[in-house]
Amino acid sequence: MSEQTQEPGSSAPRRVVVAGAGMAGVQTAVALREQGFTGDVILIGAEPHQPYDRPPLSKAVLLGKSEGSAFDVDFEALGIELRLGCEVLGVRPADHELDTEVGPVPYDVLVVATGAEPVRLPGTDGVPGVHLLRTLDDAERLRPVLARRHDIVVVGAGWIGAEFATAAREAGCAVTVVEAAERPLAGALPAEVAAPMAGWYTDAGADLRTHARVERVEPGAVVLDDGSRLPADAVVVGIGARPATAWLAGSGIALGTHGEIVADEHLRTTLPDVYAVGDCASFPSGRYGERLLIHHWDNALQGPRTVAVNIVGGATGEPSAVYDPVPYFWSEQFGRFVQYAGHHPAADTTLWRGDPSGPAWTVCWLRGERLVALLAVGRPRDLAQGRRLIESGTAMNPVLLADPARPMKAATA
Repeated sequence: MSEQTQEPGSSAPRRVVVAGAGMAGVQTAVALREQGFTGDVILIGAEPHQPYDRPPLSKAVLLGKSEGSAFDVDFEALGIELRLGCEVLGVRPADHELDTEVGPVPYDVLVVATGAEPVRLPGTDGVPGVHLLRTLDDAERLRPVLARRHDIVVVGAGWIGAEFATAAREAGCAVTVVEAAERPLAGALPAEVAAPMAGWYTDAGADLRTHARVERVEPGAVVLDDGSRLPADAVVVGIGARPATAWLAGSGIALGTHGEIVADEHLRTTLPDVYAVGDCASFPSGRYGERLLIHHWDNALQGPRTVAVNIVGGATGEPSAVYDPVPYFWSEQFGRFVQYAGHHPAADTTLWRGDPSGPAWTVCWLRGERLVALLAVGRPRDLAQGRRLIESGTAMNPVLLADPARPMKAATA
């Protein structure tokens, strides 16, 4: 395809360049075609692999049940040009060019969808046997480790740590999980909600150690700050992720306190003709009255639709589509299907449906009479109904809502 860009005086973009070939980037490219965009669409990815989905990496791919998780998208039929194995280096807004390691790429509209990168454990760069789990290559390096049923130490009892520990136990590995906080998911859920989840590790045969900080990693062992030595043929680090935005330094794109791109309600950045979507960007939520930064799959699926509508519609005026979703994610861990919808920090009431010591229960968060978030363990119907109730802002009856035998949709005021 030609490298020529938009002609002076023309209003409609002729070329959209998408930086990042993960879920957010792929869905943006596809959504542009679904919205009727007929210009050039160029999708640039740093990895050499065909674009793929990430959730199976900690499950089927890791356990050897699947060789990959490539998206079922016919890029050629959609007229989407793939440029893979190509790292982006910067943006020059005055020239409307994206700098890459193979040269500049002109754009009329640029969409930044570079996602997030895992936080590394200090002092472990180059240490043999230390792994991250973010990419297909990471999963393929870990697969033989699990197959050999090694002693594994997982650093971090967050979502990814729990999912990896689940897979490692399923593979027959001895697993120790070390967490600096006093409980699993300390940064994600309130103490009373996360507390029952600590028992899941024990039930699965994994050793969970809280209030445990890693002092150093040695060949074959992890040394904690209390002097304890844990045998470790492999160490898997899952201590969080941060937006992959370092390459934007000096571009003029405003970044937030977590290094994320500060997008507006239309997912536009502070540069003209540049949008941002997915894990790398935060956005203002009118629903929750605060800026949200969401590192979850559903955000990378939903946001691109807003971006595509605004790119296509913005050619004839101001962008019209506002992005204000009910956040959603799920996790499969220790034989349980965990789902979360909404945003709970602004709630003033916490309400339980069912016994958290049992196999299935739900926690609901309300602000006044309105449901603002819920966590459902083994209760997918609660999640589906609750998500719709959050979206509609329906007033709830707390007494009825606390009855786990009553459908949530029948617990309205």
